[in-house]
This record gives sequence, structure tokens and C-alpha cells, in this order.
Amino acid sequence: MGGAAGSPRARACQERGARTVESAISPLACRRPVHEPPAEFAGDRTMRTPIIAACILAAGTALAAESPPFPDAEQLAAARLAEMSARLAPVDIEVDLSGLPGDERAALASLVRAGYVADGIFLRQLWAGNPALLMQLLADDSLVGRARLDYFRINKGPWSQLDAEAPFLPGVGPKPGGSNYYPADATRDEVQAWITSLDEGARSQATGFFTTIRRDAGGKLMAVPYSLEYQDELAEMARHLRAAAAATTQPTLRDYLESRAAALASNDYYASDVAWMKLDASIEPTIGPYEVYEDEWFNYKAAFEAFVALRDDVETAKLERFGEHLQWLEDRLPIDPAYRRAKLGALAPLRVVNIVFAGGDGNRGVQLAAFNLPNDERIVNEMGSKRVMLKNFQRAKFENVLLPISRIALAPEDRRHVDFDAFFTHILMHEVMHGLGPNNVGRGGTGESVRQALKELFSVMEEAKADVSGLWALQQLMDKGVLDATQARSMYTTFLASAFRTLRFGTGSAHARGMALQVNYYLDAGAFRVGQDGGFSVDLAKARKATESLTRELMTLQATGDYEGTQALFARMIVIRPEVQAVLDRLDGVPVDIRPRFVTAARLLEEHP
Repeated sequence: MGGAAGSPRARACQERGARTVESAISPLACRRPVHEPPAEFAGDRTMRTPIIAACILAAGTALAAESPPFPDAEQLAAARLAEMSARLAPVDIEVDLSGLPGDERAALASLVRAGYVADGIFLRQLWAGNPALLMQLLADDSLVGRARLDYFRINKGPWSQLDAEAPFLPGVGPKPGGSNYYPADATRDEVQAWITSLDEGARSQATGFFTTIRRDAGGKLMAVPYSLEYQDELAEMARHLRAAAAATTQPTLRDYLESRAAALASNDYYASDVAWMKLDASIEPTIGPYEVYEDEWFNYKAAFEAFVALRDDVETAKLERFGEHLQWLEDRLPIDPAYRRAKLGALAPLRVVNIVFAGGDGNRGVQLAAFNLPNDERIVNEMGSKRVMLKNFQRAKFENVLLPISRIALAPEDRRHVDFDAFFTHILMHEVMHGLGPNNVGRGGTGESVRQALKELFSVMEEAKADVSGLWALQQLMDKGVLDATQARSMYTTFLASAFRTLRFGTGSAHARGMALQVNYYLDAGAFRVGQDGGFSVDLAKARKATESLTRELMTLQATGDYEGTQALFARMIVIRPEVQAVLDRLDGVPVDIRPRFVTAARLLEEHP
């Protein structure tokens, strides 16, 4: 990882003012954009195996011309990293801005800049050593140094998300379970014992979304608000948000941006989350601390992310009919009625957007297809939550990943039932179901939050619950006549194909672990069948019964806050069985996911320097 501090890349960053971590990984900072692979590997979707990668290095490329006739250790290491990067298919993310007035384009550019700040904060949140390591990589202009930097940028750190968070850089140990939310010298048991010893008010701060846990001068644990922990970065982010607020003429957008800028300083995100729920504008930004996946100890701490998007009004209007049936679905959940919520939050907007830029936790390894926010239980209980569908990301995933998987994983007669509408609609209902079902434990939901009760098990459980209950809800809407009942086979078959897509995200992924649980449940129920050729197919009648049964089991575990029961279920069901592994082994030539290159965002920043 060594290299001269005066290397061309380091000098380029210095010349462009790369004084902060977020600018060091920004396309504005260095000669090669952050979302593009090294030039020698860029766009090469054929490089799927070490043999091909090594051949490219040894053949008539510019790299090979500079190198000995036989690959040395550095070349082989670079080729291996290039192969790992190639699992993510490069996709140019372009969005039509022609209908956006000049002042709104200026606001959009400021929001993209705010999104880059989220990159820098997230690097610090993932690991305390990330900023120094990034600068070291930037100073190494060797072949392997460039490959290391490229894969570091994909993962926002030295651990490969697609390889169970295994380190891919020499000298780097295992990924910390608590990321950088807790002291590096602390243990989970120490932190848990300290939290338990606190009074109610202090415990609420310590387990809240927006504090880190640090040691005071005497070595005792204490909670530090994000507004202090990331003070400099948040001041920069707030400056860009206020610039966007000053530029836009859309009142609800201005309200959200001003409120969120204030929240970054006050550490109280409630009012800005309410403003985000009420946002009704052509520009749809989501910027701040949200998801808790990286806190693998407790799922308490929120990571900074950024999504800057344009609303798709036509597609959004098509989804409005779903919002009318949410309480009806809640009232029919296949669980004890005492665990249902008598009244959902009245505000539950659905948005279809096209992403212009994603940053921070919103652009690490596998890309999101949709999200359901906020995670603050107060807002969810009072108002509901907003479901945001990332249509251009979903389309790219479907075409580059899901269709090729279906041709390998499914029985021939099932492949024709895989379609984009079924893929899109299930993702939508997955996000809808994040907002339905138990949010707090106990009869009537009077206890602690499910997130607090299940601790580190929560994220896996919640992803599995949203998946399977999403299928259950779509079936209910088909039975009611809201959706075309003839689409049932496409729904289940597309879900089956997508299951293999999700399993490839790696065992460190909550989504992949939750999917392993579901696949095994459906196999045991006979709902998924394996043919003599190893291809998978769906038994429609059994799939419907298994969906309702698993929905009941998962939601009941959540409603009762049954940590031990959840732990036992995971131990039994979160495994990769031989018949599943056999299919995964045949998917080596298929991309695991997409790697977005935000070309529209780059042009926008050039227009508004």
C-alpha cells in the first residue's frame, strides 16, 4: 500500500484542493472519478475469471506493454482485485434534466455536493482507520495501488462486502462488529453492561440513532452526539443544503433542506424527518443518518447516506392505489389481532424516483433498489413512513443481473414468467411491509421497539419479514381484485429468481441472510422444487401457504420480542444448502450487482462549479 506522497494521483488531489476525506473520494478531487474503475479495467464486462484477468494483463494492453512477459506478484494481485471489482457491472446513470429550470438545477448541484460529504462521514463511521488508509492508497500510483484504491472506493473500506466482509488489503484485520460507533478497545459485553447500568434518559441517548460511544478522560464510556463527533463535516453539509434551499422555488423542498441543515447542528432530526415526509417536489433528496446495518453489535447507530433524485410523476401516480389499502392489509395480517396496529400513521407517501447521485452508506457495494424511511419509531407510529422506489437502479439490476440469473437458475418452463413489473412491484411491497406489522413488542405494541428487543438480529429479521410479507400482501391484493390475479405465477417466479440474486450479496449482508432463511423455508414446504437438471421451479399452491405461514412466524417473533426464538430460527435456517450452492456456483459469469457511474451528476457539477 506504500507509495510516494508526491505521486501523480496525490499531487492531482492536492492541486484540486482535496483537503478532506469526502473530497478525496469525490470525482472532483482526482483525475479518475470515484465511480469509475481504473482505466485499464473500465467497462470490461468480460473479465469474470482470474484467467481472463491475467490474460488481459499479459496481452497486448498498455499495462502488459509496461510489464514483464510473465505476471509478477503485483500484477496478479491487481488482476485479482480487478476480477473482484468486475462482479459489479458498470452502469452509466443518466437522468433527463431538460424539464428542470435553472434554479432547480443549481439546487440539485448543491445537493450532490452535500451527498459527497456523506461519503466522508460514512468512511469514518465504518472504521476509524479509513481516512488515513484512503490517503495512503491515493499516494500509491503503482498498478496494484490503483486496483486497491478502486476496490476500496467500491466498499468504502478495506473489507469486501461480497466476500463476507473479508479484508482485501494486507495488514488489515477483521471488520469491527461495532464499526466505529464504539471505542476500538471496547467489547460488546462491556458496552451492553454499561448501557444496562444507565438511568432511562441516559440509556435512551446511549442506544439512540445519533450518538457514538466514546471514552472520557478517565476511560469511562460516554455518549457523544453526532453533531459534535462529525462537527466539521456536518457544517460543510449544512452549507450545501442551505445553498440548495436558497436556490429552489419549491416550498416543501426548501422547508426540508432548511430543517435538515438545522438538525445537523442540533442533533434533533425529528422536525426534519417530518418535513421530509411532507416533501412534495420534483427533486427528492434523502440526506442524513438512517440505516443501522453497520452497527452489527446492536443495530442502534445510524449511518450517513445520501440519495439525490428526481421524482417520476407518471410512475408515482400509478402507485397511489396501494396507499389506500395499507390499513386493510394491517387488519388482515396473519398474526394474533392483539399484535396488529389499530391505526397506522395517516401519512404514508409512495415515490418513484430516478437517482442522480448516491453517496455514503447509500453507495457501498450492492446498491439499493428502494428504501423505506425514516426509521425513527416515533415518526412511524405517528405518521407512517415513506417508500421510495429507485426505478433507474431497479431497471439496471433487472437487465444486467436478474434476467441472466433466471436463464441459469430456473427450470426452462419458469424462465418466461420473469418480468420487470413483478420485480418492481415486489420491491415496492417489500418497502410497504417495513411499515406494517409490529413496531413495538407486546400486546397493543406497548413495549420497547422491536429493533431494541432483537438487537443485532433485527436487520436480518426485518429484511426477511418484509420480503415474505410483501408476497403475502400482493396475494391479498390479487384476491381483492386490486391487482391482476393472473400475475401470481410471475410474482412468485420472479421472486425465486431474485432470491439467487440476493443470496450472492454475501453472508455479511442482512438481505442475503434473510433470503437464505426464506429459501430454506420454501424448500422445506415444497413450494420451491429442484429438477433433475438442478433448475428451480415454483409450486404455486404450496408457495401461497408457505408465504402466509412464514409471515405469521416472523411477525410473531417480532411482536413478542423473542430474541432467543429468533436466534434459534436463524441457527437452523440461515444456511446455504447443496442444491442452492450448486446454482450459485453456475452464476460465476453473471454480475452480482451494478456499479453506478453518475454521469449526469458529474455534468451538473461542471455546469455549476
